[in-house]
Amino acid sequence: MKLLSQVVAALCLVAAPVAAQENPVVVELFTSQGCSSCPPADELLHALAERDDVIALALHVDYWDYIGWKDEFAHPRNADRQRAYATVASRRSIYTPEMIVNGVTDIVGARPMQIADAIAEHKQEQPSVSLALTRDGDELLIEAAALREDVGPVTVQMLRYTPQRVARIIRGENAGNTITYANVTEDWKTLGEWDGDAPLGLTAAVTGTAPIVVLVQSVQMGPILAAAQLQ
Repeated sequence: MKLLSQVVAALCLVAAPVAAQENPVVVELFTSQGCSSCPPADELLHALAERDDVIALALHVDYWDYIGWKDEFAHPRNADRQRAYATVASRRSIYTPEMIVNGVTDIVGARPMQIADAIAEHKQEQPSVSLALTRDGDELLIEAAALREDVGPVTVQMLRYTPQRVARIIRGENAGNTITYANVTEDWKTLGEWDGDAPLGLTAAVTGTAPIVVLVQSVQMGPILAAAQLQ
């Protein structure tokens, strides 16, 4: 565990120049409070959340609730999203913890160096879509433009997250532990589809102060082509 903490700390320091914030890499962690293998990956997500070139998201799943502890942050749509990724990639099983990088690269377990390599690889890709967010009170303006010809069709998704949530776990595999989770997602929705031809401009209602994330993702759980957040 000490070695993992050292590697995680090192990963946190591997941040990109400011320009990289214009094309952040999205890391989705599928995790559960009832999973004894998940705390190291949860710790890793804390480090990733500190990076300016990464949008780190925790998606708590509910399929471990039956073993003695109900994850209060879980939502069925998160497990559905994970299963959809597995179907597209022809994987027969889903696991926790599992990280999906930019909708493409899957890494099972807490593997800091593999995550670092995957992030570095995706950062080298030329951006396919420019994406900008502007908030005016309770209205969010989303503007996007294709940077190549074969972008569409894509879905435009919006979600919110809570930067830190604490759970005191009483039963199950992690009984007796109090765990702080990073960037716990909520209110994940699809705003619509975009063909990528004409520039996109759409608005969405937003309230409260929770950070906002918008993803432009190829349909049927394909690659995430662009992402942006407002904190």
